[in-house]
Amino acid sequence: MKIVIGSDHGGFPVKQDIVDFLQENNYTVEDFGTYAAESCDYPDIAHKVGQAVADGEFDFGILICGTGIGVSMAANKVPGIRAAVCHDTYSARMARAHNDSNILCLGARVTGIGLMLDIVQSYLESDFEGGRHARRVDKIEG
Repeated sequence: MKIVIGSDHGGFPVKQDIVDFLQENNYTVEDFGTYAAESCDYPDIAHKVGQAVADGEFDFGILICGTGIGVSMAANKVPGIRAAVCHDTYSARMARAHNDSNILCLGARVTGIGLMLDIVQSYLESDFEGGRHARRVDKIEG
């Protein structure tokens, strides 16, 4: 499975921990930045990650900012993206199972790294259930 990851300066301190976790669990990971703790604009990173997922270059994306909210709003502007902010494992499973989310958004300032790694694992190990949920996802796409 191919994962693309990106963060702004708020998510930068935890991004490498998540990359390491993914690689240890045999995921292929590409980092789209930011590559330093200096302030940057999260929409730039979110749009780049979102477009790569929408284009089918990656199976899933992970975006990290201070709360996860900004990157999710920006990523969801890319057609075909269903980015979900998750602060717990249940939401992560449901984002995949019921909403067919393709980008996980995390908040480095509101969620500790241990829980974030559990959220990432829950998200990536969950599958879309389809059925009645497919009809609803189709309505999201318009």
